[in-house]
Amino acid sequence: MFQVVERFVNTMTKEDIMKFAQKNNLTPSDHEVDFIYTFIKKNYKSVLANPKGFELAPYKNEFSSENYQFLETLITKYKRFL
Repeated sequence: MFQVVERFVNTMTKEDIMKFAQKNNLTPSDHEVDFIYTFIKKNYKSVLANPKGFELAPYKNEFSSENYQFLETLITKYKRFL
């Protein structure tokens, strides 16, 4: 599974983030897209190594309240499946 994620991250673009946001009726700012893109590229290995330990709260100020709430809900949902 790690290799699948790694391949995706290596080819991921900011457009992929925008498409995901649009599918979920979100309108991220350029800053939010840049932050998410950079964060994933730099941190995906550590998040995969300990997904239950990941917390979004330290990054709350990087997002609008609507987008933060969506991401927090999404992360909580996926943690339940781990």
